[in-house]
Amino acid sequence: MLELANVDGFYGRSRALQSVSLNVEAGDFFSVLGRNGVGKTTLLRTILGLMSRTTGSIRLDGEELVDQPTHKRALAGVGYVPQGRGILPAFTVRENLMVGTFAAKDGGGRIAEWVLELFPILKEFLGRRGGNLSGGQQQQLAIARALLSEPKVMLLDEPTEGIQPNIVEQIENVLIDLNRKQGLTIVLVEQNIAFARRASRHFAILNRGSVAVGGPIGELSDDMIHQHLVV
Repeated sequence: MLELANVDGFYGRSRALQSVSLNVEAGDFFSVLGRNGVGKTTLLRTILGLMSRTTGSIRLDGEELVDQPTHKRALAGVGYVPQGRGILPAFTVRENLMVGTFAAKDGGGRIAEWVLELFPILKEFLGRRGGNLSGGQQQQLAIARALLSEPKVMLLDEPTEGIQPNIVEQIENVLIDLNRKQGLTIVLVEQNIAFARRASRHFAILNRGSVAVGGPIGELSDDMIHQHLVV
């Protein structure tokens, strides 16, 4: 599904991602772990084409993306929920959702009812401005917006960070159901190890912009956690 081979990502002249190779299978739930500042967000930005320069190969369903602009990567099937959510605060919930539809196969314009059923509060607040939602509601909106692009693979950058516990549980369960029941391929950047272990099939731990270790989630040992994740 998503293959990275010897990928370097640059901020200006600074190489922030170094020779990263990953293979995310169709239907996988793949967690990217690591301490702050090791390149997790950079990895997602590199896949999206948001870096100054990228070398190596990034393939989605066999299609090479590394030289494609961001909007074409979205049209190819890459969905993205950024850290900080990226909600348009002056837009209503409905308008934010409509933005997500523009990368859909039919060119957008329709908010699928099943997406609203995942997060009923959004249906209730369709006319409310995005900036007036709580943090948890904004995160639900960001996930729903990404789903409306009909992605082949969805990238999520710490979707449970700074959110009230009851909504965290709801978001975690929705993501697991999307993967298990609908077969959506998910790449998750996450600090919550318990959630990563519960949801994931595979993992990779980054350190200094490179993959330090990875494999099936059952191989994520306490020793690895203490070595690479505990601050």
